[in-house]
Amino acid sequence: LVRDGDVVSIDIPKRRLDLKAPAEELRDRLKRWKPPKPKVEGGILAVYSRMVGSTSKGAVFLS
Repeated sequence: LVRDGDVVSIDIPKRRLDLKAPAEELRDRLKRWKPPKPKVEGGILAVYSRMVGSTSKGAVFLS
């Protein structure tokens, strides 16, 4: 959702990163957002990319 030129606020002690954009603009961006196509189309890395969970949750295989 972040675009070139957007203002971002970083608060290290609070461990926060905030995008300074109007809520309506972010809602519009979210509606238009599409996940990027995988860079790998074949082999074990392609299987892994399709079957693994988010890195924020450990990047483990989903069943």
